[in-house]
Amino acid sequence: MPVAERFAYFDHAAVGPLSAPACSAIQKYASQAMHLGDTVWPTWNRNLDRVRHLAAELAGCEEREIAIVANTTSGIGVVAEGFPWKEGDNVVIPSGEFPSNLFPWKRLEVDEPNRPAVEVRVVPRQGDRVNVGDLLDACDQRTRLIATSWVGYASGFRIDVDSLVAQAHQRGILVFIDAIQGLGVMPLDLGKTPVDFLAADGHKWLLGPEGAGILFVRQKHIDLLRPPALGWASVKASHNYSDPVMELKDDAGRFESGSANMPGIAALAASLEMFAAVGRNYGADSVSRRILDLCEQLDDRLKSLGAKTRRDASQMHQSGIVSFEIPGKDPAKVREEGLRQDVVLSVRDGSIRAAVHAYQNDEDFERLIEICKA
Repeated sequence: MPVAERFAYFDHAAVGPLSAPACSAIQKYASQAMHLGDTVWPTWNRNLDRVRHLAAELAGCEEREIAIVANTTSGIGVVAEGFPWKEGDNVVIPSGEFPSNLFPWKRLEVDEPNRPAVEVRVVPRQGDRVNVGDLLDACDQRTRLIATSWVGYASGFRIDVDSLVAQAHQRGILVFIDAIQGLGVMPLDLGKTPVDFLAADGHKWLLGPEGAGILFVRQKHIDLLRPPALGWASVKASHNYSDPVMELKDDAGRFESGSANMPGIAALAASLEMFAAVGRNYGADSVSRRILDLCEQLDDRLKSLGAKTRRDASQMHQSGIVSFEIPGKDPAKVREEGLRQDVVLSVRDGSIRAAVHAYQNDEDFERLIEICKA
């Protein structure tokens, strides 16, 4: 992580710095595109399969259930716009969601040709907590879907996905997870936890570029969704240009409509390979254990300064985000001072947000603590 040579970088929940492998992949693509043009296009195209394979390995699902999308919002849109809504249906979401997991659902409240209006029920949080029971209490016999972030972007609260999915499925309700703040760094096994739909971009915790992400659609639901857009990449004979046949792919590839972000996908594949290698060598939960341990250390140090942190007391609800407030100090001023001293933080929901990754260390924490003392 070359960024660590200069910065104590605590902004992975916004835009993470590129890993060295990801940067090298972009540089290689740019050089090939400049000198060789599309003569190496088949090599670039194989990176799509690499991303599907590595994403499936990290998430515990099948490659055929992974589609490559531009970003989390695009993935949410595929589900929201492609779901077979009926008159009187509703979708349940928590309050305080990032706009990407709000606006695609709110748009459904407006009648459009060939689609009835869908009620969107926004359930209040309990402080920073999203209680599974509260989401379920808002459901009725016309609730088709619950859509929630896995990890809250401001507080870092991590919902109990196992409990949510189990109880929702008992009621015949499907579950969509916005996983951008947890995928790759928090434990998730879609083979054991039967989430129905999931989307995440690669530019935060996965240390890839913007504009390259994944959409997971469980195999049994692939035919349920109507692809919002179709193109040459959506069909089985995708390179049959002269006599095209609109026979959709049997897998999630049908949700990929056209030309891909080749440099972004090459970079995302390189970063995903780095995460996969760590998991193979040190265990699937090695990154999450490291991050949670570091966050506990930071939480303790911040509290020793008199800071008020928003980290949940239960480890099952913790993530890589430690949001905090320092009495008497303006969060925006703390962030500005941090930037002057190469300590990178965010301000979200009135709190200073530190997003800690596994490669960070005590020296980074020392620099952050000094900013808080200033």
